[in-house]
Amino acid sequence: MLQSLRIRNLALLEAVELEFTPGFTAVTGETGAGKSILLGALSLLAGERADKTVIRQGAPAAEVEAVLHFAAPERLNAVLEELQLPPCEDGALLLRRTLPRDKAPRITVNGSLATLAALQRLGEVWIDFHGPSEPRRLLRDDCQRELLDLFGRHGEDLAAYREAFTRWRERAAEQRRVATEARLAPDQIEFLRAQLGRMDQLELNAEAVEQLERDHQRLSRAQELTGLTEALGQGLAGEDGIQGRLAPLLRMARQLEELDPASAPLAGRLASSAVELADLAEEFAALGQALNLDPEQAQEIEQRMATWLEVRRRYGGDLAAVLAAREEMRRRLEVQGDVEGVLARLEREAAEALREARRCAQALRARREKAARELARTAGRAIARLGFAKADFQVRVTSLPELGPGGDSGAEFLFSPNVGEAPLPLSRIASSGELARVMLALKTVLAELDGVPLLVFDEVDANVGGEIGKVVGENMAGIARAHQVLCVTHLPQVAAQAAAHLVVTKDQSGERAVVRIEAIHESRKARVTELARMLGDRQARSAQRHAEELLGG
Repeated sequence: MLQSLRIRNLALLEAVELEFTPGFTAVTGETGAGKSILLGALSLLAGERADKTVIRQGAPAAEVEAVLHFAAPERLNAVLEELQLPPCEDGALLLRRTLPRDKAPRITVNGSLATLAALQRLGEVWIDFHGPSEPRRLLRDDCQRELLDLFGRHGEDLAAYREAFTRWRERAAEQRRVATEARLAPDQIEFLRAQLGRMDQLELNAEAVEQLERDHQRLSRAQELTGLTEALGQGLAGEDGIQGRLAPLLRMARQLEELDPASAPLAGRLASSAVELADLAEEFAALGQALNLDPEQAQEIEQRMATWLEVRRRYGGDLAAVLAAREEMRRRLEVQGDVEGVLARLEREAAEALREARRCAQALRARREKAARELARTAGRAIARLGFAKADFQVRVTSLPELGPGGDSGAEFLFSPNVGEAPLPLSRIASSGELARVMLALKTVLAELDGVPLLVFDEVDANVGGEIGKVVGENMAGIARAHQVLCVTHLPQVAAQAAAHLVVTKDQSGERAVVRIEAIHESRKARVTELARMLGDRQARSAQRHAEELLGG
């Protein structure tokens, strides 16, 4: 869960530090007060791209920092390990993002520098945004199928199908490629064989290539390197070298030791230095001898390096591209030797993969049909609580003309808000308010299946009001039993049911506008005042009484 959030110089907000609690937190404020700044801060920590216009005017940088706690951080730590970032200590994840005006942005995760892509990957684990556009997304066929698969827990079945589908597509593509490739002329075959022969003379692995490049560099600078090793050897062990000048010093140290035994450790250290210098002289001499390659060795290195540079230039510029080119040449030569046999083999493999994909698609369809009936019943009850007592909600599993990434079946949600009317696809009959309520019902049903701990709802209760607002609040509170919920709302019926309450205000009394975010849930009077404002008039006694009733207790 999100424990704390610190924001500095973001848009109109100068500074705020917020503490969060588990469960349902409502965020309220006048239209245009700056509620989007809070959501914007969370979006930045989830990896959303941003330009420097979000920095508060006159400030050198904007900064957002959050501390999150995970009771079971195993999944998160696996992602952190994948990203080569430090694991959570005691389940705590520390995120920080700084956007300086005149410098490059800076991101840290658990104290280590990270990339925007890493922040986006982590965002998938800890936060899920549901904005005003969410109900419109429900009109898309792929969204309806995804919701059905989530409800039915079809993850393993879908993964098995996609693996079989990918295998079939790959085999079929290979079959088409072999069938359409022209036969190679004899000179083309000879050229490919020659290129493979040249590549096979090299050890094409990272370690061997690095060693070849090092050997060639040493060879190209052998004279300079030899001169340096000789100079070092002479300086250490030559006639005027350090070793010769060190001998009389050693004798004096031994004499000192005889006169003053307390100096024995110093004499020992000097003797050890003499031994170390002698070893260094021998190693420099050995290094110099190793640089004196015989002409045959030098020629072999030159030839191998020339071959490597040529194939690297011709086939892509790095080792991976050269290896891929080598395998492609081998494949083409193999195919030329037995085109009909290769085609027959690929045809068998493609047919087998297609049968397996169809089998997996049929199993997935059967599970979808069962889940569709259950989702229709469960979501129908949730929709009825949102003011559609006589509504009809159905989930139909549809057939696709051919296999696709999602199988041979899709899903279609049908809805009739009024008794006696046949249910039709959502895109044909649902108004914006009806769509919002259907989406809220589905979110309530699917909340327990969502593994993301923090759900952010941005005015998804728009186009909903009156008595239905109370039910929306109850739904939010229900979702908050399994998640931490942050909901931006204009409905007092929703805000009143939150365990925590943040109010966003904009002060324009000074020379420049200032946005403030304040927690008011510890003050009943402050909550009553805010709910009364949402009801129409914070000063009106009737609005205050209504606010008291909404809060209860």
